[in-house]
Amino acid sequence: MTAQRLAPFGTTIFTEMTLLANKHGAVNLAQGFPDFDGPAFFLDAAADALRSGQNQYARMFGLPALNRAIAERWQRAADAPIDPDAQVTVTSGCTEAIAAAMLGLVNPGDEVILFEPFYDSYRACVAMAGGVPRIVTLREPTGAARDGLAARGAFWFDPDELRRAFTSRTRVVLVNTPHNPTGKVFTREELALIADLCERHNAVAVTDEVYEHLTFEPDQPHVRLATLPGMAGRTLTLSSLGKTFSLTGWKIGWAIGTPDLTRAVRAAHQFLTFATATPLQAAAAAALARTDDCERAVAGLVADLRAGRELLSSALERLGFRVHTPAGAYFVLADYTGCPGARGLVGEPDDAAFCRGLPAAAGVAAVPPSVFYQNREHGSRLARFAFCKRPETLREAVRRLEVWATGRRADQ
Repeated sequence: MTAQRLAPFGTTIFTEMTLLANKHGAVNLAQGFPDFDGPAFFLDAAADALRSGQNQYARMFGLPALNRAIAERWQRAADAPIDPDAQVTVTSGCTEAIAAAMLGLVNPGDEVILFEPFYDSYRACVAMAGGVPRIVTLREPTGAARDGLAARGAFWFDPDELRRAFTSRTRVVLVNTPHNPTGKVFTREELALIADLCERHNAVAVTDEVYEHLTFEPDQPHVRLATLPGMAGRTLTLSSLGKTFSLTGWKIGWAIGTPDLTRAVRAAHQFLTFATATPLQAAAAAALARTDDCERAVAGLVADLRAGRELLSSALERLGFRVHTPAGAYFVLADYTGCPGARGLVGEPDDAAFCRGLPAAAGVAAVPPSVFYQNREHGSRLARFAFCKRPETLREAVRRLEVWATGRRADQ
């Protein structure tokens, strides 16, 4: 009975792998959420908001105080003032912002350029809008920079493939940086090419920047596409509170763009969720006003994530995985085919079989990244592990993987 436009997508891989993790008592490194709470001053602000009577519908496009706080953060980061009422829309997480952007901007038959692998909601949102996806592949790094665009060791795309993807029907290019699941941080040169093609083809860029503050390499900083020449008027920037402050369950997201782009987002948003949870919006506004505390919280989180990245990556390498070290976000992509334990789970490279067998065999859950590709063969040798976990969680996952991969007993 499912509508044809959604039937191909089935149940999300995150739900499937979490159910498998729960069934087998596995350490869940599949779903990308922390197993720790966000900063206490955010939690205190939420309790205050609940008790102070802020429990009815919020303004459709955001509580005024939160819109102002988001606009002020944007001005500090991008050195560009924006109108909080005309250019900021608060959404129920960035996932809803993506849906509202596609529904508000894309007409049936319009083409939307996606870089694969992509967050799984992208294809579904394009389908709901009646759009036609045009796919550009991010390819595994070889160790050398490609065409002077990609950073050394980063996933890369062929500039000519991107140029061919743009046509007279291109309406939107959707760019996720820092990138889930590869950990790629798009370089200024790569973004400049995207900007040039958007201007040439009169296309809109929608950027998913939920990991904007979670980068690990000083020479690979996050660059906001909207700040490049000519792009302020044709970029819709999406982000959220959840990843930056480890509050993924709050579902506080936003869209920033020109008044014209904002009207498009709101045209859909008002009929999707109408408004996001009022007390959490009030709490977010109060907490974001504590600028120094926010900066310290983000710096601490980045340091913890960098340590988690190193702990997990080094362990996977010891066990025979070929690890693609991420420059940002939450995830490590690793080629499992060199790990001796993998041979007992799969014959020919098949990431789905590997990841579906891992919870029972090793007591650890990961995500098969081929579900994030249209061309699934590109992800068939990879597994995605989340490192946004407490050190003790990661150490237990590593212990279990070592037992599984080496065949030794847990008490040895």
